[in-house]
Amino acid sequence: MPSSTLEYVDMVARTPLSQILIFSVTLTAVRIVSHFVSSRTPKHKQGFGVKFLSGLSDLFDSLIYAAVFIFMVIRPYFFQTFQIPTGSLNPTLKVGDFIGLNKAIYRYSEPKRGDIVVFHPPAYACSPEQLRPGTNDPKVDFVKRLIGLPGDIVEMRNGVVYINGKILWEPYWHFSEQVSQAEFRLFSQAETAEYQKQSWKLVNFKGKLIPLNYTESDANAQFPASRSNSGRQPYWVAEPFIIRDAAESESAEVRNLPAQPIPAGQFLFIGDNRNNSFDGRAWGLINRDSIIGRAEFVWLPFNRLGGIRYVDNGSPKAPDAITAEGMR
Repeated sequence: MPSSTLEYVDMVARTPLSQILIFSVTLTAVRIVSHFVSSRTPKHKQGFGVKFLSGLSDLFDSLIYAAVFIFMVIRPYFFQTFQIPTGSLNPTLKVGDFIGLNKAIYRYSEPKRGDIVVFHPPAYACSPEQLRPGTNDPKVDFVKRLIGLPGDIVEMRNGVVYINGKILWEPYWHFSEQVSQAEFRLFSQAETAEYQKQSWKLVNFKGKLIPLNYTESDANAQFPASRSNSGRQPYWVAEPFIIRDAAESESAEVRNLPAQPIPAGQFLFIGDNRNNSFDGRAWGLINRDSIIGRAEFVWLPFNRLGGIRYVDNGSPKAPDAITAEGMR
């Protein structure tokens, strides 16, 4: 399907409620006028024009009911489409995929580890073009995988995720190289082993709970040092959490801070494409009321049509249960 068609589908799916109301009111006004003309014209004098208006009125009637039902009942409470904007979940979800979003499931159940979730991001997680002009109000939604639940102590040690001290089985994560705007080449096992991996945890720093990204040489640095042959920096940090101009001794002190549990009502989201995902490692946690829904299936493009299969990640596995392949 041409990209212009996909863009049109996405535009329609994201139509603001205010525009739907204007659309419905306009069609209602046309219906009132056509009904007035039809009722004032005797049956024997009703030519093509009047019959056309009558047919148009019936069509508009159907469109009004459809608009009200879809955009004021279905979309807010049950189901919505969402287009994948980045490769942070590649290849589980690819750039440009249209997914069906279940907005009802978290009304009667809690999010589960491993769910792919769409949510409202904090303003400091957004680039300037992702904010409404002149405000700190994001005009975009993010989609990532749920890794950390309330009460969890989550740590990433040299790229491996631990939940409450046990390695989390993650068959979906990988490192990759971006080869075009929408395509990524997955690293081989040897390339993944060579790639410099970050460590991560939540810490209490100067009285605030912050996401701490670190390597053996720095912590939440604005420009992290890289020792990999690629020269790529091992992590990103959102502006509010950058620790500037820290001496080596200070960085070591910060790195040694104990990991803190995720507070009640908050969640940690990370992308599967670990070195190409700007996520909760950089900008922290998401509140429960910012969660929109769970991704259920891909419906466009047609060659990607299918449901999203979830891995049972409710119980992290002990280190001796992780195979060499699972560890990469």
